[in-house]
Amino acid sequence: MTRFLITYHGYPYPDMDTIASQRREFRVWAEKTFGPAMVDFGAPLFDAGQVSTAGPPLPPVEIDGYTIIEARSVSEVRALLDGHPFLALGGTIQINECLEV
Repeated sequence: MTRFLITYHGYPYPDMDTIASQRREFRVWAEKTFGPAMVDFGAPLFDAGQVSTAGPPLPPVEIDGYTIIEARSVSEVRALLDGHPFLALGGTIQINECLEV
């Protein structure tokens, strides 16, 4: 099985109460849909800065949150993400394969 980092983009969280409510709903959906494929439920993320040793840092990329899942292929990940509640909120989900080094 391969691990995939799922990152959530493009949905500004209005306040902490909304985050908590949506997170509870998402956890129920994720546990049902991902099942044992879910390695790390993840968390909301807030930009806290950058560190660079090669001049000015790159423009920040806003990442609203993450989840780590295991699957056999990207197509299996896409199938698991079908109907994801974050998409219904108008957000974008990015899939990154975690390579073993």
